[in-house]
Amino acid sequence: MIAAMKRLFLLLLAALALLPAARLSAAAEEGRYAVAVGDVWFYSSASEEAKLFLLPDTYYVRVLDEGETYCTVEYQADDAPYKKLLGYCRTDALTFVDFTPARPYLRKQITVEYTLPDAGGLGSEEFTGVERTFVYYGDRYEGAQLYLYVLSGNVFGYLPADAPPEYERNTDYLEQTSGEAEERAPQGTNAVQIVVIVLACVAAAAVAVILLRGKHPPQKEREF
Repeated sequence: MIAAMKRLFLLLLAALALLPAARLSAAAEEGRYAVAVGDVWFYSSASEEAKLFLLPDTYYVRVLDEGETYCTVEYQADDAPYKKLLGYCRTDALTFVDFTPARPYLRKQITVEYTLPDAGGLGSEEFTGVERTFVYYGDRYEGAQLYLYVLSGNVFGYLPADAPPEYERNTDYLEQTSGEAEERAPQGTNAVQIVVIVLACVAAAAVAVILLRGKHPPQKEREF
């Protein structure tokens, strides 16, 4: 009886040990995300001298490798006109989440109109202005001048601007601090939890059966 109980107990422990592995497996498949709250720099290399731009507030990077000082991350996706950008963020600047955000990257395009100089009497009104559209990634200040980090075709660069573009902020990461993020746990974890619960119920039932079998019925008193 004791040997059977030990075997059931070890089986239950093995099932519980699968739970963290399942969480890591699901996270690896879906990718781990971290949100930029406040001023979070995106770097071209793991160095303070390689700052490219400040990520849009409350939007996410996908973490490919988590280092002690810097994380290797990617921002945006290859979905024209958007282009995935590989880089780095400081680990201590990111807020990690355990769910896949519905809107991880800011989809923002800005249109700039360039006014051409007056060409005199032969100038045509149709050619006095040119419009060009850029994909917005983030911004930075150089001295007092604001620059937007943008993409045009396959070329990244800085565009001077008077003010940063307006955009809607994410709030889903706030739910994690209120306990609601557990509802967003990967489905693979839920399956393992179900298995563990079932095994626990089976083990409890088996132990009860073993105890009942080991209990001898009361003997009737002998009549003299």
